[in-house]
Amino acid sequence: MSDKTMSADEAVSRLESGMTVGIGGWGSRRKPMALVRALLRSPVTDLTVVSYGGPDVGMLAAAGRIRRLVAAFATLDSIPLEPHYRAARERGAFELTEVDEAMFMWGLRAAAHRLPFLPVRAGLGSDVMRVNPGLRTVTSPYEDAETFVAMPALRLDAALVHVNRADRRGNGQYLGPDPYFDDLFCEAADAAYVSCERIVDTAELTKEAAPQSLLIRRHSVTGVVEAPHGAHFTSCAPDYGRDEAFQRRYATTPWPEFSARFLAGDEQAYRAAAGEAT
Repeated sequence: MSDKTMSADEAVSRLESGMTVGIGGWGSRRKPMALVRALLRSPVTDLTVVSYGGPDVGMLAAAGRIRRLVAAFATLDSIPLEPHYRAARERGAFELTEVDEAMFMWGLRAAAHRLPFLPVRAGLGSDVMRVNPGLRTVTSPYEDAETFVAMPALRLDAALVHVNRADRRGNGQYLGPDPYFDDLFCEAADAAYVSCERIVDTAELTKEAAPQSLLIRRHSVTGVVEAPHGAHFTSCAPDYGRDEAFQRRYATTPWPEFSARFLAGDEQAYRAAAGEAT
């Protein structure tokens, strides 16, 4: 079996400007922030980002890397609206495709199954159809003749996700309460890069938790990055919670100042600077 381990910078070096990149996690929970920081150190730009948005979206938007965002929301959880996302959106820095959370999931599922779309009830009777005039409806061919939204597949050139444990082959395990659809991100992508708190032997993956916690399977993974505390400042339960103090600093600091202090160096420099700040 192949060894898929690589560094965060090596994973990001495989991305290109103009790609559609899906970012796993949910809001300010288990986001692949070490990979996002590596992306910010790279020249890659003009991205279509697909995300249940959190600080990943806020940072990439503030840095001018997003051309189009596909999202159901952009939140820091304890801070309802991601402030750097809001500022970028208010100045018209990128295009926005905003859909219902269930529609978003169905778009990932359609892409994972290599279908052009999947029918979903979510979105009917709301302004989702008005703000997304390109969406279409379909009618059931059976006796019910029910109308559904035809949610188009969210096909990804690449996916970035973070889990608690992984092996060198690309099997990834979550130990927290929610999978956050990270498996769908990987399966919807042509290439998927999984960062993890710790790389372990394959046999250890089933010792720490039930086999069904093996969320991500090696056939859908291109690269594995060992990144301790790689979700910081978002949570990665049960390994650690959200760093609320640092998140407040992020939310209230002008982007140029935050970027200069915390993102000017490599990941080790980030950890040192974040440790000093909190």
